Order: sequence, then structure tokens, then C-alpha cells
Amino acid sequence: MPATSRRDTPPPRTGSGETEVLRGFLDYLRASIAAKVDGAPEPQVRTAGVPSGTNLLGLLNHLTFVERATFLGDKVTDWKATFHAAPADSVADVVDRYRQAVKHANDVLDGCTDLGAPVPRPRQGSAAPSVRWALTHLIEETGRHAGHADILRELIDGATGR
Repeated sequence: MPATSRRDTPPPRTGSGETEVLRGFLDYLRASIAAKVDGAPEPQVRTAGVPSGTNLLGLLNHLTFVERATFLGDKVTDWKATFHAAPADSVADVVDRYRQAVKHANDVLDGCTDLGAPVPRPRQGSAAPSVRWALTHLIEETGRHAGHADILRELIDGATGR
């Protein structure tokens, strides 16, 4: 497989406030993982790269559900199932759906001025986490899966870089 590399994008230089730093790093990771999936070839993008069954397209599909559950209040009943995109979904479909979820999540976050306040999500029956916790959780979750995506993409076609 021919190795291709993208230029590494350094971590963001954000404002000095806590909100700007958290949101800056989250957006940086979001862009990194979407770029890892965008343009990945079929069927390798959905083929398990490790014995656990993890695949590149499934990682981004899962993160779409995480964004929507955390910031928009969507209820997920089967988290394991979120790690697999539907067979009819193209790479472009999953990437677009992720980017739309991120846009809607950022619309919610744009209205949040207090990091200690609960995320203003509409889900009934469960307490919303603080905005600070939600941002930190999404940084952890997205960063962890972006690392997985780095390895899977390199195994698929040799592509490296952020």
C-alpha cells in the first residue's frame, strides 16, 4: 500500500479563557477524526481492523451518537450498535452526518455562558451534565477514537497525519 501523508496540524492556539480552550481543542479533534474518515476507500473503511471489530467508519458513526446524546439530548439504547454504520451509508453520508451533529452541538454550546451550568438539552428523565463536564468528556472520547482512527487509516491505505 502506498503511504500518503497529510501535514500534521498543530494543536490550536486558543484564547486564554477556559471555554475557548476547551472548545478549541474539541473542534481540533473533531476536524482530525472527520478528516481521517473522509475519502477512505470502501469496503476497507467499514472492515474491522482489529479483533474487537472496530472499523474506521464505525468510529465516526459512534461519535455522531455521542455528540447528539451529550449536547442534543438524544437517547441511545444500544451503544454497541453505534459502532457500525448502516450498509447503505456511504463514507460521505457518515462524515456529513457527523459534521451536522457537530454543527448542532456547537449551536447549543454557543448559548452556554456558564461552564458550571447543565447542558440545556431536552432529554427528559435524566439530569444533564455540566457544560464543563460535557466538553471534557467529548475531548476525551473524540481524542481516544481519533487515535484509533489514526491507526486504522494507516492500516487501510498508509495515510498518516492529522
